[in-house]
Amino acid sequence: MYINFWYPVCLTKELEDKPIKRKILGVEFVAFRDQKGTAHCLSNVCIHRGGSLGDGKCIPENNSVACPYHGWQYGGDGKCLTVPSLGPGAKVPTRAKVDSYPVIEKYDIVFAFLGDLSEKERPELYEIEEVGAEGWRANETITIDINYNYERSVENGLDPAHNEFVHPTHGFSGIKNDYKVNPTKISETQWGADFSQIFDAPPLDKETYGETARDQSGELEVLGGYYGPNVLITQIHTKKETGWFHQYFFERPIDEFQTQIFFVNMRNWLMEESMDAMITERNLAIANEDITILTTLRPFVTPPTMTKEILVPADAVIGQYRKTLEGFKNQGFKIDSKRFKAEGHQTAFAIPCPARRTEKNWVLDPIPLIQ
Repeated sequence: MYINFWYPVCLTKELEDKPIKRKILGVEFVAFRDQKGTAHCLSNVCIHRGGSLGDGKCIPENNSVACPYHGWQYGGDGKCLTVPSLGPGAKVPTRAKVDSYPVIEKYDIVFAFLGDLSEKERPELYEIEEVGAEGWRANETITIDINYNYERSVENGLDPAHNEFVHPTHGFSGIKNDYKVNPTKISETQWGADFSQIFDAPPLDKETYGETARDQSGELEVLGGYYGPNVLITQIHTKKETGWFHQYFFERPIDEFQTQIFFVNMRNWLMEESMDAMITERNLAIANEDITILTTLRPFVTPPTMTKEILVPADAVIGQYRKTLEGFKNQGFKIDSKRFKAEGHQTAFAIPCPARRTEKNWVLDPIPLIQ
């Protein structure tokens, strides 16, 4: 798992007048709104006696979140505003602060940048160009909970060979004697990679897709890629100019073994609102076909070396993804999971926020990283 990237915290509609607690990268965070409706994300651990801020309450008149243990209040910048036991107007200790993270609300999702890179250094939040564009319709953003590692999830979306066997609407279930994966075109980007792929696909189900469905097998173009360690892009083109689904998966690694996917689906056909429910249902059915397979993969996380698996040319994008992750590790972004687990019972760790670059005297230890 890696710091210094944008991670989804919750859906916008989930964050109302109460704080909510979320685990990301194995660490707990609290999200809350102030009186103006602005969303904030802080480290969840009160630096007094370790209380859980996410189990506390919002204090509207102070634009803060209060610890349920002793009532210490923290503003959106992470600074402690009030220590009730000291009495009214008492000076708050200068070290009384927790990490506060940059927040952006977009695509009906609350995102937080979990890391200490400055605004100039950090990657931008992934931009979905179709949102708000003429000729495109968005399904309601939904979440999917899965009990496996997020890297396994991303690699599955980059895997062109599995469609033939896992998804009946995408492949021929292995009955074609001349089946072979077509070559993959890959282009590296600053924070990831893009790819293009031609699939031999079966006819589409007319009962589901109506007269717009393809009535015979043919070529299906898929464009996609990944951005950072946790954003998957899949753009499916069933026809030349229409019949396109552009899908974006923002993954929240809860820990090494659990993931929540925030799924944004855009389309430029079947534009009627009445089609929304059917398309969501169909997407979830396809997702469940993947989930059935991926929950049985071993080991649970990506093997540490390529020698523990046999990769073939169809796995080229997966190999590129692992190369990118190795680059993030070399930049010092990878969490040292062994130390984190070994010391977590006696140390409350925090993902370092950008303010740690300019401020000193932090109470919470920064999470250990592989150097």
